[in-house]
Amino acid sequence: MLRVLKCFLVLSFTLFFSCKKKEIKEYKKPNILFILVDDLGYHDLSFTGSKFYETPHVDQLANQSVIFTQGYAASRVCSPSRASIMTGKFTARHGITDWIGAKTGTNWRSRKRFDKLLPPNYVQNLPKDDITIAEALNSNGYKTFFAGKWHLGDKDSYPEDHGFDINKGGFYRGGPSGGFFAPFKNPKLKDKENGENLTIRLAKETAQFINQQKRSTFFAFLSFYAVHAPIQTTETKWKKYRDKADSLGIAKSGYKMERVLPVRQVQDNPIYGGLVETMDDAVGIVLKALKENGLDKNTIVVFTSDNGGVASGDNYSTSNLPLRGGKGYQWEGGIKEPYFIKVPWLKTENKTSEFPVTHADFYPTLLDLANIPLLENQHEDGISLKPIVEGKTINLERPLYWHYPHYGNQGGEPSSIIQQNGWKLIHYWEDNREELFKLPSSEKDELNVITKHPKIAQKLSNQLISWLKEVDAKYPEKDMEFDSIKRQKRITNIKTEKLESLEKRRLEVLSKHFKPNDNWWKSKTTKD
Repeated sequence: MLRVLKCFLVLSFTLFFSCKKKEIKEYKKPNILFILVDDLGYHDLSFTGSKFYETPHVDQLANQSVIFTQGYAASRVCSPSRASIMTGKFTARHGITDWIGAKTGTNWRSRKRFDKLLPPNYVQNLPKDDITIAEALNSNGYKTFFAGKWHLGDKDSYPEDHGFDINKGGFYRGGPSGGFFAPFKNPKLKDKENGENLTIRLAKETAQFINQQKRSTFFAFLSFYAVHAPIQTTETKWKKYRDKADSLGIAKSGYKMERVLPVRQVQDNPIYGGLVETMDDAVGIVLKALKENGLDKNTIVVFTSDNGGVASGDNYSTSNLPLRGGKGYQWEGGIKEPYFIKVPWLKTENKTSEFPVTHADFYPTLLDLANIPLLENQHEDGISLKPIVEGKTINLERPLYWHYPHYGNQGGEPSSIIQQNGWKLIHYWEDNREELFKLPSSEKDELNVITKHPKIAQKLSNQLISWLKEVDAKYPEKDMEFDSIKRQKRITNIKTEKLESLEKRRLEVLSKHFKPNDNWWKSKTTKD
């Protein structure tokens, strides 16, 4: 009933458009392919400066797109960003402020992190009151398809419950349950052959869908589980990148200590290199399907990531330098992303824009490019980037907001951010201290200029707090059982034992004799 009501609301906005049958026959709306990579850092592409990873297919796509050099994820972790893409809202507004499954309140103590604050509760299913971008497009004649990682709720809050006609592999889990090689242990994706690669399989499912859509208009959302942990690859790809790291010169040290955890300083992980290249191979499969079906000239293609690359915690997979931090962090390395939009009939090749954009902008932009009336009451925090794609400018100094009242698994601190007119202010909830940065000149987030510009800082701080109050944001609370001695002991152990073990593991992976197990994470089958 709710789905029917939402469809009715969308159609009421577009009645004047949909009733003009003659115009619809003369104008075929564009297809849309949205490619979302999980945990891909801004510098994890050769196009964006990596000398280690090889991504020729994504590079080619980027060269045909408008490149938003100040493109941002809506959050430093996955679920909130994904919800913002689907709803066109900032995280504090839709309420999904942490990855779904993260502990809150007194349950946070079970992590034995000995933190000062207890994270607040957050929304754990994509709100059904929202009209998702899939529902909006579906109500305007689009066949909708989803493949890959969902992580926006449990049963009754899967892709098929939010506007997608087809779902291949999307359920409540945030990572690949069975790893990147079959059997996948995914209730929404049947296994075919043991050893099959998950990333390639999702690309083939998407390509098959495209092959069947020659006479219809489609919205295909390819949401890779890659390059999320567990990082895995084949022996062949591992060897390729191990040899490449060797030829480039293996650094003596790969990490340095951040405030809470070590952070990777070099891109030389051959396992992650193979995982990134496989993602690129998969992008090539889907783009090839568009071209072979003659659909590449009428298909908008979007490429982005949900948060920064994993430089701390998890598998310490990559380095985001010169950006500071990575996934989970409040700095640029945690939220700045590759952000490409290809609109083939507008000749978008080699165009760049420095206008700051965010995940919430995709919703109105895609509707606008498809000549579908905007749903301004829905995508409240996004704006259409169509003028920029068309070569025009947007004269708007709007604020961007981030709200993460949680502790990241990767070392990030509970904080909220406002960015406007080239200034970024970070408010920390542990002690209410603030940092001010001027972008893009201080992308490393190392030059805190708050003492030099107190008036700017105060203005941004007031604006941030006022907005958070307006959207009824949730805040962490003091943990009355906080033990500073235990916390300091944990940090000391990290600085010594953890840092040492990471350096040792890094060299093991780069050794010519490295072998994770007999079947290379199931990539080798009995047929090999």
